[in-house]
Amino acid sequence: MKLIGDYFMKKVVLLVSIISVILLGCGTDNNQDKEVDNARNDSEQQKLMVSAAASLTDAMDKITEKYEAEHPGIDLEFNFAGSGKLAQQIQQGAPVDVFISANESWMDKLVNDKEIDEKERLDVTGNRLVMITQNDTDIQYDSFDDIDESELDQIAIGNPKSVPAGEYTKEVLNHLQKWDELEDQFVYAKDVRQVLTYVESGNVDIGFVYESDALSADNVKVITYSNPEDHDEIIYPGAILNDSAMQKEGKKFLQYLTSEEGQEILEKYGFNKEN
Repeated sequence: MKLIGDYFMKKVVLLVSIISVILLGCGTDNNQDKEVDNARNDSEQQKLMVSAAASLTDAMDKITEKYEAEHPGIDLEFNFAGSGKLAQQIQQGAPVDVFISANESWMDKLVNDKEIDEKERLDVTGNRLVMITQNDTDIQYDSFDDIDESELDQIAIGNPKSVPAGEYTKEVLNHLQKWDELEDQFVYAKDVRQVLTYVESGNVDIGFVYESDALSADNVKVITYSNPEDHDEIIYPGAILNDSAMQKEGKKFLQYLTSEEGQEILEKYGFNKEN
């Protein structure tokens, strides 16, 4: 009887072992399935590379927060700089999906270079050119035409060769025949944000930026606005690069920028298509 009992006990132990192996295998398969699913989810997260004018920095931070919440599969990655520098990077092969310029001329150059299809281009927003100074100065002018070089030491301006705000400023000052008399006092900046820093720190007396930049700083005030008739219209065009692998996603992002929600955010930061 003992032999029979031992026999059955061995059978039970063997059966339990087999079931344990099977269950362990299923658990491993389930873990492997979860790892595959996680890897698949990671691979579905797509990065949209956007090169945008430096003046858009603050507005795009807010837009990124909203857009990524509404489009969980997309990560927006920005490169902010002067529009000319960004366009040159694209010409040199930088990996960019969407380009947003602070003027039309740099976008025109990329269209001419076949980097961008003219049909895919649209106007995202607009801006105004302003003269600013530090809050605690007593500098006052009613217009750009009132600038008196004898009252100023240094003036910050975006480099007109690569910074649209600087290009617009040069247009105005040439129109008013003041460029030549002020040129020796110019401190050239790589973008409008650097102009803003020069003025905020008190390293220059006045500077020329967009209204949106002035609104973003606590330590500067607007002295006066440019006359829109003295320079080209300030338009921010946006477009998808022809060689982007994110054509559909890029179009959706540009459509969002021009939507009611996108425009409301831009307007809160001082941008306006009607400027």
